Amino acid sequence: MLIYTHPACLAHDAGPEHPERRQRLEVVLLGLRHSHGDLDWREAPLAKLGDLRRVHTESLLHEVLESSFEGYRMLDPDTVMCADSRAAAMRAAGAGVAAVDAVMVAGSKAGTTAFCAVRPPGHHATSDTAMGFCLINNIAVAAAHACDRHGLERVAIVDFDVHHGNGTQAIFYAEPRVAYFSTHEAGIYPNSGSPHERGVGNVFNTLLPPGTGGFRFRNVWADHLLPALDEFRPQLLLISAGFDGHMRDPLADLMLETEDFTWLTRELRAIARRHASDRIVSMLEGGYDLEALRECSVAHVDALR
Repeated sequence: MLIYTHPACLAHDAGPEHPERRQRLEVVLLGLRHSHGDLDWREAPLAKLGDLRRVHTESLLHEVLESSFEGYRMLDPDTVMCADSRAAAMRAAGAGVAAVDAVMVAGSKAGTTAFCAVRPPGHHATSDTAMGFCLINNIAVAAAHACDRHGLERVAIVDFDVHHGNGTQAIFYAEPRVAYFSTHEAGIYPNSGSPHERGVGNVFNTLLPPGTGGFRFRNVWADHLLPALDEFRPQLLLISAGFDGHMRDPLADLMLETEDFTWLTRELRAIARRHASDRIVSMLEGGYDLEALRECSVAHVDALR
């Protein structure tokens, strides 16, 4: 198994008291190095502009990568960047591209699963708007690369972050090669992801009421989303791994525990074995209680090994 990360992802600074802070990645890396130091750790490369242009407009790329400023720059009330954020965003997106390339290599000695321990997160960024702590949509860049560079016809994105990945859904809403599967809490940011939003039959959303615990979470996946994913028969499985549905997370109101994320990861691994030659690339998204984030990330990688 591969782990992709880069020190530049620690330098992204969204300002004092911002919940998307460098300590998030620090605790994840400490936990993974302690429990999984024997894995194949690799440096995330810089994404190429051509990779980003598959899913983002020139206006967004100019705003994030080329605009000059000093100090902090607010892109919206929640999304802030500093000068070091450019390199962090490019490394985060580059991690997904490199991980896809690595797991697609037949007979790779490193294995067929990868986890990208990177920030800033990505799944809220649309083709033309950075939002929701997200500058570049990392998972979308990876999925588009898999389709265009590797010729895949069925790429699945599973998103269990507590917030709906509105950007990912919007980017692939009319793209039948990419299917999007998501559970997310109802009534919170970004207030999207209705079950009636179906794209071209490739979008599958389920809303979870506040207070939802592991029993309902598992049943929703087992009864609805996992069968749909199995029917899609993905050739590659990508995961937007957000752990902010944990009961201790301060930004949401689900009551999930670490074992619930472990269960889902194992179920996803079984589907990847059946259809995708065990190929999975997982990318870190949300999670804002540091202890819960560390525990869940380590358990997630345990299940991916």
